[in-house]
Amino acid sequence: MKRLSVKQKLTIWIILLMLLLVGLVLGFMLAVSSSVVTEQTGEQLDSILRGNLSGISRENGTLSFSEDFSFTRSGVYTLVYSDSGALLAGQPPLSFPEGITFENGITRTVSGAADDFYVLDYWLHFGWDDGVWVRGVTPMPDTADILNELADIALLLLPLMVIVSGLGAYLIARSTFRPIDRMIRTVGEISEGRDLSRRIGLPSGRDEISRLGQAFDSMFARLETSFEAEKQFTSDASHELRTPVAVILAQCGDARRNAQTPEQYAEAIDVVERQAKRMSDMIARLLQMTRLEQGTQRIAMEHADISSLVEVICGEQPQLPQGITLQSDIQPDVEAWFDVTLMSRLLQNLINNAAQYGRENGHIWVVLRRMEGDVVLSVRDDGIGIPAEQLDKIWQRFYQVESARGAEGGAGLGLPMVRQIAALHGGTVTVDSREGEGSCFTLRFPAEGRQTRTEKDSE
Repeated sequence: MKRLSVKQKLTIWIILLMLLLVGLVLGFMLAVSSSVVTEQTGEQLDSILRGNLSGISRENGTLSFSEDFSFTRSGVYTLVYSDSGALLAGQPPLSFPEGITFENGITRTVSGAADDFYVLDYWLHFGWDDGVWVRGVTPMPDTADILNELADIALLLLPLMVIVSGLGAYLIARSTFRPIDRMIRTVGEISEGRDLSRRIGLPSGRDEISRLGQAFDSMFARLETSFEAEKQFTSDASHELRTPVAVILAQCGDARRNAQTPEQYAEAIDVVERQAKRMSDMIARLLQMTRLEQGTQRIAMEHADISSLVEVICGEQPQLPQGITLQSDIQPDVEAWFDVTLMSRLLQNLINNAAQYGRENGHIWVVLRRMEGDVVLSVRDDGIGIPAEQLDKIWQRFYQVESARGAEGGAGLGLPMVRQIAALHGGTVTVDSREGEGSCFTLRFPAEGRQTRTEKDSE
């Protein structure tokens, strides 16, 4: 049985169950049929005998019988005996024994030489102490005939029931387990081809197999997301870390060959330290973005005053490069649901981006408003602007506008993180820019916000 599939085991089980059921039904039919036949025979004996009683009379000592009287009818023999037990009329069956005592109104069984009989006697009186015994005799029904009939029925039904039940069981099992076969094939294809985009794709339903298929698809989706995030992280890190690593190695080699004074060694160390910090910051940002994408970093949503947060960040800005000044227009007491740390990072990234692409003695304007239930935060500059053909690319990781490439401190991760944080808050970030005139980035998200799944589950 271990080598059989579940479908085969289920089919065999249902066939055996149907055979047992048919056997029980046939046995029950046999028992009921014997009982019914016996009861019907007794009722028939009593009915015929009572009908014949009314057809017997005696006039001047002579018995007479009516026209509808019958000594033999439907297998029932009617016999008339005197009070002393002498047979007066009628012919008993050949094997019926003689000398059977009379018992008025009682049906009983009598065994003959070859057959068994049902016997019923009635005393028919014609006077105070004068009368005759009227006896009804009928052979007991042969249950062998019933068995033969049932056997014929069984021989016809059993093969038909086995075929129908086996075929039905197999079709039901195949239909039931087809989704599981589909799951096995999909998992095998994913394992062989490493294509995590494949899905089982079972139609939605409330049964266990449908829910299992949907759970597998959800698991594959999470695995694909994790795999893609890991692949993206590896690709981004390997691509962007090459430059600072190359600078560090080159600086170390140059210092080893050419540096002779402590000042020259200190200058080399400064270069190495700056590149190492750049690498550390880049790796930290990449890890944070990957964790946010995978959902492994919890978003700590809280109800807070975003006006105070924006005001603090703007007030704590160090002296901006190229003589750029920062001005803010903040509506007071704007409260919302948001992650304070992530929102701080978003605003800081927008300010850093505006400063990086700003012009000498330029300006940065930070504006906060609450509009129609949404929080609207904008950061505008009058810098170099972004060419129209590059607007869609600025959200890609490590992408930088050509005119700013090589600027110190830029890694091309600020704006992708801004968009990611906006999405986590249920909002959007848009850009309006004109080359040579400046850019304006606008964040809009619902003030009521939304709690994280972790927080909902904990409630």
